[in-house]
Amino acid sequence: MTSLLETPVPAAVDHLTLRRGAARVLLTNWTGSSTVPSRGLYPHQWSWDSAFIAIGLRHLSARRAQRELESLLGAQWADGRVPHIVFSPSVPLDAYFPSPDFWRSSTAGAPAGAPAGTETSGIVQPPVHALAAWLVHRADPETSRERGFLPRVYERLVAWHDYLTGPRDLGGGGLAAMVHPWEPGMDNSPCWDGPLGRVEPAAPGSYRRADLDHGQAAERPTDLDYGRYVRLAADYRDSGYADVPGGHAFAVEDPCVNALLIVSEHALARIAAGTGADPAPHEARAARLTAALVERLWSPADGMFLCRDLVGGELIPERSVAGLVPLIVPGLPRDVVDALLGTVAGPGFRLGEVPMAPSYDIDGHAFDPSRYWRGPAWFNTNWLLERGLRGYGQDGTADALRAAMLDAAGASSFAEYVDPFTAQARGTRAFGWTAALTLDLLAASRTADDGTTDTSMGVRT
Repeated sequence: MTSLLETPVPAAVDHLTLRRGAARVLLTNWTGSSTVPSRGLYPHQWSWDSAFIAIGLRHLSARRAQRELESLLGAQWADGRVPHIVFSPSVPLDAYFPSPDFWRSSTAGAPAGAPAGTETSGIVQPPVHALAAWLVHRADPETSRERGFLPRVYERLVAWHDYLTGPRDLGGGGLAAMVHPWEPGMDNSPCWDGPLGRVEPAAPGSYRRADLDHGQAAERPTDLDYGRYVRLAADYRDSGYADVPGGHAFAVEDPCVNALLIVSEHALARIAAGTGADPAPHEARAARLTAALVERLWSPADGMFLCRDLVGGELIPERSVAGLVPLIVPGLPRDVVDALLGTVAGPGFRLGEVPMAPSYDIDGHAFDPSRYWRGPAWFNTNWLLERGLRGYGQDGTADALRAAMLDAAGASSFAEYVDPFTAQARGTRAFGWTAALTLDLLAASRTADDGTTDTSMGVRT
Protein backbone atom coordinates (compact mmCIF):
# COMPACT_ATOMS: atom_id res chain seq x y z
CA MET A 1 0.00 0.00 0.00
CA THR A 2 1.26 3.48 -0.85
CA SER A 3 2.37 5.57 2.11
CA LEU A 4 0.71 8.92 2.58
CA LEU A 5 4.20 10.41 2.89
CA GLU A 6 5.66 9.02 -0.32
CA THR A 7 4.29 11.67 -2.68
CA PRO A 8 2.97 15.05 -1.55
CA VAL A 9 -0.33 16.41 -2.74
CA PRO A 10 0.40 18.65 -5.76
CA ALA A 11 0.74 22.36 -5.12
CA ALA A 12 -2.41 24.44 -5.45
CA VAL A 13 -3.24 26.21 -8.70
CA ASP A 14 -4.56 29.75 -8.41
CA HIS A 15 -8.31 29.98 -8.86
CA LEU A 16 -8.32 32.22 -11.93
CA THR A 17 -6.01 29.85 -13.80
CA LEU A 18 -8.11 26.93 -12.61
CA ARG A 19 -11.33 28.50 -13.82
CA ARG A 20 -9.86 29.26 -17.22
CA GLY A 21 -8.53 25.73 -17.53
CA ALA A 22 -11.85 24.17 -16.56
CA ALA A 23 -13.73 26.40 -18.98
CA ARG A 24 -11.30 25.44 -21.74
CA VAL A 25 -12.03 21.73 -21.17
CA LEU A 26 -15.79 22.25 -21.46
CA LEU A 27 -15.46 24.45 -24.54
CA THR A 28 -13.18 21.90 -26.20
CA ASN A 29 -15.52 19.01 -25.38
CA TRP A 30 -18.67 20.83 -26.55
CA THR A 31 -20.15 19.34 -29.75
CA GLY A 32 -22.78 21.96 -30.54
CA SER A 33 -25.61 20.38 -28.57
CA SER A 34 -23.89 18.48 -25.76
CA THR A 35 -20.54 17.79 -24.13
CA VAL A 36 -18.50 14.62 -24.48
CA PRO A 37 -16.77 13.42 -21.30
CA SER A 38 -13.49 13.27 -23.24
CA ARG A 39 -12.59 13.50 -26.90
CA GLY A 40 -10.74 10.18 -26.99
CA LEU A 41 -11.99 7.64 -24.47
CA TYR A 42 -15.65 8.77 -24.34
CA PRO A 43 -16.59 10.42 -27.68
CA HIS A 44 -20.40 10.37 -27.24
CA GLN A 45 -22.88 11.86 -24.74
CA TRP A 46 -23.14 10.09 -21.39
CA SER A 47 -26.17 10.43 -19.13
CA TRP A 48 -24.95 11.25 -15.63
CA ASP A 49 -21.88 12.97 -17.10
CA SER A 50 -24.19 15.43 -18.84
CA ALA A 51 -26.03 16.12 -15.60
CA PHE A 52 -22.80 16.93 -13.73
CA ILE A 53 -21.49 18.86 -16.72
CA ALA A 54 -24.66 20.97 -16.82
CA ILE A 55 -24.15 21.82 -13.14
CA GLY A 56 -20.77 23.29 -14.04
CA LEU A 57 -21.77 24.78 -17.39
CA ARG A 58 -24.39 26.93 -15.66
CA HIS A 59 -21.52 29.09 -14.39
CA LEU A 60 -20.38 29.75 -17.96
CA SER A 61 -23.65 29.74 -19.90
CA ALA A 62 -27.03 28.84 -18.43
CA ARG A 63 -28.43 28.53 -21.94
CA ARG A 64 -25.78 25.97 -22.90
CA ALA A 65 -26.37 24.08 -19.65
CA GLN A 66 -30.08 23.90 -20.48
CA ARG A 67 -29.24 22.62 -23.94
CA GLU A 68 -27.03 19.93 -22.43
CA LEU A 69 -29.96 18.47 -20.51
CA GLU A 70 -32.50 19.01 -23.28
CA SER A 71 -30.37 17.13 -25.80
CA LEU A 72 -30.03 14.15 -23.46
CA LEU A 73 -33.73 14.06 -22.60
CA GLY A 74 -34.51 14.28 -26.31
CA ALA A 75 -33.23 10.70 -26.62
CA GLN A 76 -35.53 9.40 -23.85
CA TRP A 77 -37.40 6.17 -24.54
CA ALA A 78 -41.19 5.99 -24.45
CA ASP A 79 -41.07 3.83 -21.30
CA GLY A 80 -39.34 6.73 -19.53
CA ARG A 81 -35.77 5.46 -19.39
CA VAL A 82 -32.97 7.92 -20.11
CA PRO A 83 -30.27 5.92 -21.91
CA HIS A 84 -26.75 5.98 -20.56
CA ILE A 85 -25.23 6.85 -23.98
CA VAL A 86 -26.60 8.93 -26.82
CA PHE A 87 -24.47 8.12 -29.85
CA SER A 88 -23.17 10.73 -32.26
CA PRO A 89 -23.60 9.59 -35.87
CA SER A 90 -20.42 11.49 -36.81
CA VAL A 91 -18.21 9.24 -34.64
CA PRO A 92 -16.84 6.10 -36.38
CA LEU A 93 -18.20 2.81 -35.04
CA ASP A 94 -14.76 1.56 -34.06
CA ALA A 95 -14.04 4.61 -31.87
CA TYR A 96 -16.00 3.18 -28.94
CA PHE A 97 -17.32 -0.21 -27.88
CA PRO A 98 -20.09 -1.20 -27.37
CA SER A 99 -21.07 0.87 -30.39
CA PRO A 100 -24.55 1.55 -31.82
CA ASP A 101 -24.47 -1.61 -33.93
CA PHE A 102 -24.08 -3.63 -30.73
CA TRP A 103 -26.96 -2.01 -28.81
CA ARG A 104 -29.35 -1.86 -31.83
CA SER A 105 -31.61 0.40 -29.82
CA SER A 106 -33.87 1.48 -32.68
CA THR A 107 -34.73 -2.17 -33.46
CA ALA A 108 -34.10 -4.27 -30.33
CA GLY A 109 -35.41 -1.42 -28.16
CA ALA A 110 -38.54 -0.79 -30.22
CA PRO A 111 -40.81 -2.77 -27.83
CA ALA A 112 -39.68 -0.49 -24.98
CA GLY A 113 -40.16 2.66 -27.05
CA ALA A 114 -36.61 3.48 -28.09
CA PRO A 115 -36.50 6.44 -30.50
CA ALA A 116 -36.37 5.41 -34.14
CA GLY A 117 -34.13 8.22 -35.32
CA THR A 118 -31.49 8.33 -32.56
CA GLU A 119 -29.18 5.48 -31.61
CA THR A 120 -28.60 5.00 -27.90
CA SER A 121 -27.56 2.33 -25.45
CA GLY A 122 -30.34 0.39 -23.73
CA ILE A 123 -29.23 0.74 -20.12
CA VAL A 124 -29.39 3.72 -17.75
CA GLN A 125 -27.22 5.66 -15.28
CA PRO A 126 -27.88 7.37 -11.93
CA PRO A 127 -30.69 9.97 -11.94
CA VAL A 128 -28.90 13.27 -11.30
CA HIS A 129 -30.93 15.03 -13.96
CA ALA A 130 -33.76 16.70 -12.01
CA LEU A 131 -31.24 18.02 -9.52
CA ALA A 132 -29.14 19.39 -12.39
CA ALA A 133 -32.20 20.93 -14.05
CA TRP A 134 -33.18 22.76 -10.89
CA LEU A 135 -29.66 24.10 -10.31
CA VAL A 136 -29.42 25.19 -13.96
CA HIS A 137 -32.75 27.01 -13.67
CA ARG A 138 -31.62 28.77 -10.50
CA ALA A 139 -28.44 29.98 -12.19
CA ASP A 140 -30.45 32.20 -14.56
CA PRO A 141 -34.21 32.10 -13.84
CA GLU A 142 -34.97 34.81 -16.38
CA THR A 143 -33.42 32.95 -19.31
CA SER A 144 -34.97 29.73 -18.06
CA ARG A 145 -38.44 31.26 -18.04
CA GLU A 146 -37.94 32.90 -21.44
CA ARG A 147 -37.02 29.54 -22.96
CA GLY A 148 -39.69 27.60 -21.08
CA PHE A 149 -36.94 25.34 -19.76
CA LEU A 150 -38.66 23.92 -16.69
CA PRO A 151 -41.99 23.13 -18.40
CA ARG A 152 -40.09 21.50 -21.26
CA VAL A 153 -38.12 19.12 -19.03
CA TYR A 154 -40.62 18.53 -16.23
CA GLU A 155 -42.79 15.85 -17.86
CA ARG A 156 -39.72 14.01 -19.16
CA LEU A 157 -38.18 13.99 -15.70
CA VAL A 158 -41.43 12.73 -14.17
CA ALA A 159 -41.49 9.88 -16.72
CA TRP A 160 -37.84 9.09 -15.90
CA HIS A 161 -38.55 8.81 -12.18
CA ASP A 162 -41.73 6.82 -12.86
CA TYR A 163 -39.65 4.33 -14.83
CA LEU A 164 -37.11 3.93 -12.04
CA THR A 165 -39.73 3.52 -9.32
CA GLY A 166 -42.02 1.38 -11.48
CA PRO A 167 -40.53 -1.15 -13.91
CA ARG A 168 -37.14 -0.92 -12.20
CA ASP A 169 -38.45 -1.74 -8.71
CA LEU A 170 -37.36 -5.31 -9.35
CA GLY A 171 -37.01 -6.13 -5.67
CA GLY A 172 -40.51 -5.00 -4.79
CA GLY A 173 -39.25 -2.95 -1.84
CA GLY A 174 -39.64 0.51 -3.34
CA LEU A 175 -36.07 1.11 -4.59
CA ALA A 176 -34.76 1.33 -8.15
CA ALA A 177 -32.68 -1.64 -9.29
CA MET A 178 -29.77 -1.66 -11.73
CA VAL A 179 -29.36 -4.56 -14.17
CA HIS A 180 -25.79 -4.00 -15.39
CA PRO A 181 -22.60 -2.87 -13.59
CA TRP A 182 -22.40 0.10 -15.95
CA GLU A 183 -25.75 1.41 -14.72
CA PRO A 184 -24.76 2.54 -11.19
CA GLY A 185 -21.90 4.44 -12.85
CA MET A 186 -19.24 2.74 -10.72
CA ASP A 187 -18.65 0.13 -13.39
CA ASN A 188 -15.75 -1.84 -11.95
CA SER A 189 -16.59 -1.61 -8.24
CA PRO A 190 -15.68 -4.64 -6.08
CA CYS A 191 -19.35 -4.58 -5.06
CA TRP A 192 -20.11 -6.32 -8.35
CA ASP A 193 -17.51 -9.10 -8.06
CA GLY A 194 -19.87 -11.50 -6.30
CA PRO A 195 -22.89 -10.99 -8.56
CA LEU A 196 -20.68 -11.05 -11.67
CA GLY A 197 -19.29 -14.42 -10.62
CA ARG A 198 -22.57 -15.96 -11.83
CA VAL A 199 -22.13 -14.53 -15.35
CA GLU A 200 -20.44 -16.46 -18.15
CA PRO A 201 -18.27 -13.94 -20.05
CA ALA A 202 -18.64 -13.33 -23.76
CA ALA A 203 -16.01 -15.05 -25.88
CA PRO A 204 -12.85 -12.89 -26.08
CA GLY A 205 -12.83 -12.87 -29.89
CA SER A 206 -16.42 -11.67 -30.16
CA TYR A 207 -15.65 -8.01 -29.40
CA ARG A 208 -12.77 -5.53 -29.30
CA ARG A 209 -12.05 -3.30 -26.32
CA ALA A 210 -11.68 0.23 -27.68
CA ASP A 211 -11.09 1.61 -24.17
CA LEU A 212 -7.56 0.20 -24.09
CA ASP A 213 -6.67 2.40 -27.08
CA HIS A 214 -6.92 5.39 -24.74
CA GLY A 215 -6.26 4.04 -21.23
CA GLN A 216 -3.68 1.91 -19.48
CA ALA A 217 -4.74 -1.68 -18.86
CA ALA A 218 -3.69 -1.42 -15.19
CA GLU A 219 -6.24 1.38 -14.70
CA ARG A 220 -9.11 -0.28 -16.56
CA PRO A 221 -11.36 -3.33 -15.90
CA THR A 222 -9.85 -6.76 -16.52
CA ASP A 223 -10.67 -8.72 -19.66
CA LEU A 224 -12.64 -11.22 -17.57
CA ASP A 225 -14.88 -8.52 -16.10
CA TYR A 226 -15.26 -6.82 -19.46
CA GLY A 227 -16.40 -10.08 -21.02
CA ARG A 228 -19.07 -10.35 -18.34
CA TYR A 229 -20.21 -6.78 -19.02
CA VAL A 230 -20.60 -7.62 -22.71
CA ARG A 231 -22.55 -10.80 -21.94
CA LEU A 232 -25.01 -8.97 -19.67
CA ALA A 233 -25.55 -6.19 -22.20
CA ALA A 234 -26.12 -8.65 -25.04
CA ASP A 235 -28.60 -10.68 -23.00
CA TYR A 236 -30.55 -7.55 -22.05
CA ARG A 237 -30.60 -6.43 -25.67
CA ASP A 238 -31.78 -9.82 -26.86
CA SER A 239 -34.67 -9.66 -24.35
CA GLY A 240 -35.88 -6.44 -26.00
CA TYR A 241 -34.58 -4.52 -22.98
CA ALA A 242 -37.39 -5.96 -20.87
CA ASP A 243 -37.43 -5.33 -17.12
CA VAL A 244 -38.76 -8.55 -15.63
CA PRO A 245 -38.44 -9.35 -11.90
CA GLY A 246 -36.35 -12.49 -11.58
CA GLY A 247 -35.27 -12.27 -15.23
CA HIS A 248 -31.81 -10.78 -14.78
CA ALA A 249 -28.54 -12.53 -13.96
CA PHE A 250 -27.37 -9.25 -12.42
CA ALA A 251 -29.82 -7.08 -10.44
CA VAL A 252 -28.79 -4.86 -7.54
CA GLU A 253 -30.14 -2.01 -5.44
CA ASP A 254 -27.42 0.61 -5.12
CA PRO A 255 -27.42 3.26 -2.35
CA CYS A 256 -25.81 5.97 -4.49
CA VAL A 257 -28.36 5.54 -7.28
CA ASN A 258 -31.28 5.69 -4.87
CA ALA A 259 -29.84 8.59 -2.88
CA LEU A 260 -29.55 10.57 -6.10
CA LEU A 261 -33.11 9.59 -6.98
CA ILE A 262 -34.28 10.94 -3.61
CA VAL A 263 -32.45 14.24 -3.97
CA SER A 264 -33.68 14.57 -7.55
CA GLU A 265 -37.24 13.85 -6.39
CA HIS A 266 -36.94 16.77 -3.96
CA ALA A 267 -35.66 18.86 -6.85
CA LEU A 268 -38.58 17.69 -8.97
CA ALA A 269 -40.92 19.00 -6.29
CA ARG A 270 -39.34 22.43 -6.69
CA ILE A 271 -39.57 22.17 -10.47
CA ALA A 272 -43.23 21.21 -10.15
CA ALA A 273 -43.92 24.26 -8.02
CA GLY A 274 -42.10 26.40 -10.56
CA THR A 275 -44.32 25.14 -13.37
CA GLY A 276 -47.62 25.34 -11.48
CA ALA A 277 -47.84 21.59 -10.80
CA ASP A 278 -48.37 20.03 -7.39
CA PRO A 279 -45.08 19.38 -5.55
CA ALA A 280 -46.69 17.19 -2.87
CA PRO A 281 -46.54 13.87 -4.77
CA HIS A 282 -42.82 14.33 -5.31
CA GLU A 283 -42.12 15.09 -1.67
CA ALA A 284 -44.22 12.07 -0.69
CA ARG A 285 -42.27 9.82 -3.04
CA ALA A 286 -38.97 11.20 -1.72
CA ALA A 287 -40.10 10.32 1.80
CA ARG A 288 -41.06 6.77 0.76
CA LEU A 289 -37.74 6.29 -1.01
CA THR A 290 -35.82 7.56 2.02
CA ALA A 291 -37.60 5.10 4.29
CA ALA A 292 -36.95 2.25 1.84
CA LEU A 293 -33.28 3.22 1.52
CA VAL A 294 -32.76 2.96 5.26
CA GLU A 295 -34.86 -0.19 5.62
CA ARG A 296 -33.28 -2.14 2.76
CA LEU A 297 -29.69 -0.91 2.45
CA TRP A 298 -28.54 0.42 5.84
CA SER A 299 -25.99 -1.77 7.65
CA PRO A 300 -25.53 -0.72 11.30
CA ALA A 301 -22.58 -3.08 11.67
CA ASP A 302 -20.75 -1.36 8.82
CA GLY A 303 -21.85 2.18 9.69
CA MET A 304 -22.81 2.77 6.07
CA PHE A 305 -25.18 1.70 3.32
CA LEU A 306 -24.48 -1.45 1.29
CA CYS A 307 -25.69 -2.68 -2.08
CA ARG A 308 -28.29 -5.44 -2.17
CA ASP A 309 -27.99 -8.39 -4.55
CA LEU A 310 -31.55 -9.09 -5.69
CA VAL A 311 -30.64 -12.48 -7.15
CA GLY A 312 -29.16 -13.80 -3.92
CA GLY A 313 -31.33 -11.56 -1.74
CA GLU A 314 -28.55 -10.43 0.59
CA LEU A 315 -26.61 -7.25 1.23
CA ILE A 316 -23.25 -7.32 -0.56
CA PRO A 317 -20.42 -7.22 2.02
CA GLU A 318 -18.29 -4.68 0.15
CA ARG A 319 -17.75 -1.11 1.38
CA SER A 320 -17.65 1.42 -1.45
CA VAL A 321 -18.14 5.16 -1.63
CA ALA A 322 -21.65 4.44 -2.93
CA GLY A 323 -22.56 3.66 0.67
CA LEU A 324 -21.45 7.12 1.85
CA VAL A 325 -23.16 9.20 -0.84
CA PRO A 326 -26.55 9.02 0.96
CA LEU A 327 -25.22 11.83 3.15
CA ILE A 328 -26.75 14.04 0.45
CA VAL A 329 -30.23 12.86 1.46
CA PRO A 330 -32.01 15.30 3.79
CA GLY A 331 -33.82 14.03 6.85
CA LEU A 332 -31.91 10.81 7.50
CA PRO A 333 -32.23 9.44 11.05
CA ARG A 334 -29.69 11.06 13.36
CA ASP A 335 -28.06 7.77 14.29
CA VAL A 336 -27.54 6.97 10.61
CA VAL A 337 -25.97 10.38 9.98
CA ASP A 338 -23.64 10.07 12.97
CA ALA A 339 -22.53 6.60 11.89
CA LEU A 340 -21.93 7.76 8.31
CA LEU A 341 -19.82 10.70 9.49
CA GLY A 342 -17.77 8.33 11.62
CA THR A 343 -17.24 5.99 8.67
CA VAL A 344 -16.20 8.79 6.32
CA ALA A 345 -13.39 9.76 8.69
CA GLY A 346 -12.68 6.22 9.92
CA PRO A 347 -10.01 3.73 8.90
CA GLY A 348 -11.70 2.56 5.70
CA PHE A 349 -12.07 5.95 3.97
CA ARG A 350 -9.87 8.27 6.07
CA LEU A 351 -11.24 11.56 4.81
CA GLY A 352 -9.10 14.25 6.42
CA GLU A 353 -6.09 11.98 6.32
CA VAL A 354 -6.28 11.44 2.55
CA PRO A 355 -7.07 14.42 0.28
CA MET A 356 -10.24 12.93 -1.22
CA ALA A 357 -12.43 9.95 -0.33
CA PRO A 358 -11.46 6.76 -2.18
CA SER A 359 -14.02 4.84 -4.18
CA TYR A 360 -13.50 1.68 -2.10
CA ASP A 361 -12.47 0.80 1.45
CA ILE A 362 -8.71 1.30 1.76
CA ASP A 363 -8.53 -1.76 4.01
CA GLY A 364 -10.73 -3.85 1.72
CA HIS A 365 -9.41 -7.00 0.08
CA ALA A 366 -9.94 -5.64 -3.45
CA PHE A 367 -8.53 -2.13 -2.94
CA ASP A 368 -6.39 -0.84 -5.81
CA PRO A 369 -5.47 2.88 -5.80
CA SER A 370 -5.16 3.01 -9.60
CA ARG A 371 -7.79 0.70 -11.08
CA TYR A 372 -11.16 2.02 -12.25
CA TRP A 373 -13.59 2.36 -9.30
CA ARG A 374 -11.61 -0.07 -7.12
CA GLY A 375 -9.92 2.59 -5.02
CA PRO A 376 -9.16 5.83 -6.90
CA ALA A 377 -10.86 9.03 -5.79
CA TRP A 378 -13.43 10.48 -8.19
CA PHE A 379 -14.50 14.10 -8.39
CA ASN A 380 -18.24 13.50 -8.75
CA THR A 381 -18.55 11.31 -5.65
CA ASN A 382 -16.43 13.71 -3.64
CA TRP A 383 -18.52 16.64 -4.89
CA LEU A 384 -21.58 14.79 -3.58
CA LEU A 385 -19.87 14.07 -0.26
CA GLU A 386 -18.86 17.73 0.08
CA ARG A 387 -22.51 18.73 -0.30
CA GLY A 388 -23.67 16.03 2.07
CA LEU A 389 -21.16 17.00 4.73
CA ARG A 390 -22.21 20.62 4.45
CA GLY A 391 -25.88 19.70 4.59
CA TYR A 392 -25.33 18.03 7.96
CA GLY A 393 -23.32 20.90 9.43
CA GLN A 394 -19.79 19.60 8.79
CA ASP A 395 -18.58 22.82 7.18
CA GLY A 396 -14.95 22.49 8.27
CA THR A 397 -14.58 19.03 6.77
CA ALA A 398 -16.44 20.15 3.65
CA ASP A 399 -14.18 23.19 3.24
CA ALA A 400 -11.07 21.01 3.47
CA LEU A 401 -12.46 18.55 0.94
CA ARG A 402 -13.37 21.34 -1.45
CA ALA A 403 -9.85 22.76 -1.25
CA ALA A 404 -8.30 19.33 -1.83
CA MET A 405 -10.53 18.74 -4.86
CA LEU A 406 -9.59 22.06 -6.41
CA ASP A 407 -5.90 21.40 -5.87
CA ALA A 408 -6.16 17.91 -7.36
CA ALA A 409 -8.22 19.05 -10.36
CA GLY A 410 -5.69 21.68 -11.37
CA ALA A 411 -2.57 19.65 -10.72
CA SER A 412 -3.94 16.57 -12.53
CA SER A 413 -5.07 18.46 -15.65
CA PHE A 414 -8.69 17.67 -14.75
CA ALA A 415 -8.13 13.93 -14.61
CA GLU A 416 -10.94 11.40 -14.72
CA TYR A 417 -9.88 10.13 -11.28
CA VAL A 418 -6.82 10.32 -9.01
CA ASP A 419 -4.79 8.21 -6.62
CA PRO A 420 -6.52 8.68 -3.25
CA PHE A 421 -3.23 8.97 -1.34
CA THR A 422 -1.24 11.26 -3.62
CA ALA A 423 -3.92 12.87 -5.84
CA GLN A 424 -1.82 11.93 -8.87
CA ALA A 425 -3.73 11.73 -12.17
CA ARG A 426 -5.28 8.47 -13.30
CA GLY A 427 -7.53 7.67 -16.24
CA THR A 428 -8.02 10.13 -19.07
CA ARG A 429 -7.29 13.88 -18.76
CA ALA A 430 -9.42 16.93 -19.61
CA PHE A 431 -12.42 15.04 -18.27
CA GLY A 432 -15.77 16.77 -18.54
CA TRP A 433 -17.32 16.39 -15.10
CA THR A 434 -14.01 17.08 -13.35
CA ALA A 435 -13.80 20.42 -15.12
CA ALA A 436 -17.49 21.16 -14.60
CA LEU A 437 -17.52 20.39 -10.90
CA THR A 438 -14.34 22.43 -10.48
CA LEU A 439 -16.28 25.41 -11.81
CA ASP A 440 -19.06 24.70 -9.34
CA LEU A 441 -16.66 24.44 -6.41
CA LEU A 442 -14.97 27.67 -7.44
CA ALA A 443 -18.34 29.42 -7.59
CA ALA A 444 -19.14 28.04 -4.14
CA SER A 445 -15.85 29.43 -2.84
CA ARG A 446 -16.86 32.89 -4.02
CA THR A 447 -20.34 32.77 -2.48
CA ALA A 448 -19.67 30.82 0.72
CA ASP A 449 -19.93 33.88 2.93
CA ASP A 450 -22.67 35.87 1.20
CA GLY A 451 -25.69 33.93 2.45
CA THR A 452 -26.70 32.54 -0.94
CA THR A 453 -26.46 28.87 0.01
CA ASP A 454 -29.24 26.36 0.48
CA THR A 455 -28.28 22.95 1.77
CA SER A 456 -31.79 21.57 2.19
CA MET A 457 -31.08 19.08 -0.61
CA GLY A 458 -27.40 18.73 0.21
CA VAL A 459 -26.52 21.14 -2.61
CA ARG A 460 -26.36 24.83 -3.23
CA THR A 461 -29.00 26.40 -5.37
